[in-house]
Amino acid sequence: MEQSAHPYVSAVRLRDGERTGTDGEYGLMGTTTRRNASAMRMVGALLALYRQAAGHTQRSLGERFVVSEQQIASIEQGRRPLKPDLAEQLDELLCTKGALSVALSRMPEVDLVPLWAEEFLDREREAIAISSYENQVLPGLLQTEAYARAVFRSRVPVYDGDTITRLTAARIQRQKILHAKEAPITCFVVWEPVVRAPIGGNEVWAEQLQHLRECSELPGLMLQVLPLSRASHASLDGPFVLLETPEHQRLAYTENQRGSQLIADPDEVAILTQKCAMLRSQALTPEDTRELLDRLLGEQ
Repeated sequence: MEQSAHPYVSAVRLRDGERTGTDGEYGLMGTTTRRNASAMRMVGALLALYRQAAGHTQRSLGERFVVSEQQIASIEQGRRPLKPDLAEQLDELLCTKGALSVALSRMPEVDLVPLWAEEFLDREREAIAISSYENQVLPGLLQTEAYARAVFRSRVPVYDGDTITRLTAARIQRQKILHAKEAPITCFVVWEPVVRAPIGGNEVWAEQLQHLRECSELPGLMLQVLPLSRASHASLDGPFVLLETPEHQRLAYTENQRGSQLIADPDEVAILTQKCAMLRSQALTPEDTRELLDRLLGEQ
């Protein structure tokens, strides 16, 4: 998943069709640093100019494309990327002769965070609820800096030192949402072998266990370990993430070693939601999970 050494890769399926990346695995997609902020503000300012010239408010423009007024405002302020498909539709509605699409395509490639990664990162930042199941490594939102660095260092083909440092810093930056004034409700179900695996070595592992124990006490955060002793469970197909947006749209994110999907189809999201509910009933309670962490910490 997004917390692995292969963050946000290849393909993303969205409500308005499928967008596929041509770069294959894209190792820098874990970043939330908007290095293209100036270019995004320029595109946003163009949109605001054309919108006003066409006599639209942010609300009326959003209503034409079934997006919120806040989303339009975020794009115009350069805080949210304008996606190519929406740019094309805006060019047509505002009669801008392709100006927005051209401006978007001319943003410096060296500064761009891939758009299929941007979509998930944007939705994660804004989510009011996040649930996930992990069976390989700990959720990225719960990793310590040393653990995250060890995960990225294990990647094959290997990352260089600068890339590992950049990805690690970006992953830790993402965790601010857990401590925000209006933090999302979060539920993490983690398979027991993941909690017991000393990734990075015993010292890193002990620090990570302590961090998990502290996170388990955060208001609105539920951490549950799925016991190794279970003969079967609801997600043998692998890990996933569920998001609920401020507009109460429910999304799912799945990933494998060579690709990823952001899913908005209600039927597919419903299946993963059912799996999540079943996993939570099959896992240890949050209280029993804390007791397990205490026992593991006591063995250090």
